[in-house]
Amino acid sequence: MKHLKLTILLLTAICFTACNQRQSETVNTDSLSSLINEYLTACESNGFNGAVLVTKRDSIILNKGYGFANKEKSFANTPKTVYDICSVTKQFTGAAILKLAENEKLELTDSLITYFKDLPVDKQNITIHHLLTHSGGFGHGIGKGDFDHIPEKEYFQQLFNTDLLFTPGEKYEYSNSGYSILGRIIEIVSGKSYESYIREDLFKPAGMSQTGYLLPEWDSDLVANEYLYNVINKENHISEYQKDGKIAWPLKANGGIHSTQEDMYKWYLALKNNTVLNKQSIEKLTAPHILEYEGESSYYGYGWVIFQSDRGTKVITHSGFNGVSYYEFIWFPEEDALILFSTNSSTRESSRIPFELEKMLFDENYKAKPISKSKVSELLKFSENYSGDLSFLGKELKQEFGEKLNNPAYLNRLSGVYLRANKINYAIVITELNTQLFPHDGNIWDTMGDVYLAAKQNEKAIYSYKKALELKPKDDDCFWCENSLEQLGKLKTKK
Repeated sequence: MKHLKLTILLLTAICFTACNQRQSETVNTDSLSSLINEYLTACESNGFNGAVLVTKRDSIILNKGYGFANKEKSFANTPKTVYDICSVTKQFTGAAILKLAENEKLELTDSLITYFKDLPVDKQNITIHHLLTHSGGFGHGIGKGDFDHIPEKEYFQQLFNTDLLFTPGEKYEYSNSGYSILGRIIEIVSGKSYESYIREDLFKPAGMSQTGYLLPEWDSDLVANEYLYNVINKENHISEYQKDGKIAWPLKANGGIHSTQEDMYKWYLALKNNTVLNKQSIEKLTAPHILEYEGESSYYGYGWVIFQSDRGTKVITHSGFNGVSYYEFIWFPEEDALILFSTNSSTRESSRIPFELEKMLFDENYKAKPISKSKVSELLKFSENYSGDLSFLGKELKQEFGEKLNNPAYLNRLSGVYLRANKINYAIVITELNTQLFPHDGNIWDTMGDVYLAAKQNEKAIYSYKKALELKPKDDDCFWCENSLEQLGKLKTKK
């Protein structure tokens, strides 16, 4: 009886402690939710548009949208807003391959010659594992962009005829085209289109109905428009998919899938609870298979990046960027936490938000500082609204922003916006101002060369590229020199 009383007392004490801990966690969760919301609301006032979902110990701490999905119609971002998740798509391709392996439809050691005929000798022994880990030796991609509808046969013929960057399995080199090959293997093995297979065998079991390229019945009012530097409306990619009626191979299976925060949370739960893949497959999916870069400590899994946090815990993550939208999926399995971050108007400033959220999530004493307004956004807004003589734009920018133009990167990014948009006259004025403000920056002169080259002002381009090379750093860390040398070689050949 004495032992029974002692046992009851111990159980009561344990229960009391556990209940107090649960109550404490609830209070901390509520407090953390308020702190995160306060932080993101301050970020919103400085230009953040997007949605954030944060969970810990199976409790949703915050699931909320900020800013606008459609500024013109004043549609707010919400957890149901549809965003481009960009390269986070790769984890679906990795999961699909492992699902087929579970069903004994393929093996990770299968080589390309198993699925593709008439392959060049150097491509024949590349394995599915190599492709999943970006170690097959393929370059980043081919084609003229995500919407280059190269016929399927021609696309793979071109891709397989490119030179490998290294011997398969030798090292890591991020490759979108490698994941497109995986997408085609999924189609060959399953007998379905890539999107049909992942929809039926991954998304439906996970309860996801708002994820895909073309198959979901999208509510157009919920699809986020993309705003370049939070200024220029670039519309959205779903409307382009629907217009084309298909997905181009330079994008398929490696990027471009759209989803909502609610659906991506369902995907997380499906992975965590082994709903779509068994435990062994999840371990393969998230294992650190290959070192990404020498001197670093991050590894690549199968569509995931794996590394250790500052706390010594495992982080499973992947990000994606399409030039305007940015998405980040951060899973902390040992700490039972998750951060889903999306923005439809990415800036350098807003890309720091997920790191701040992580610090807030695991350090109750951490005080996050809201992002500052993007200098490039302010410059772009001014330039877009400028209606005077274009030759005076540089002078007006200098007068308006003055000491704020204290970093050559600001105007360099602004000129890049106009160069990519083929508004060369704007790019010339802006880059000329930048070379005046930072005459000893070789990278700016390299950009000046690119701008003059696009304007077909070859003599000025040659002068600029030579100037860029003259300003090569003494430590040989010249990231622009390769471009300057290459363009000079082409210009000399034309003479």
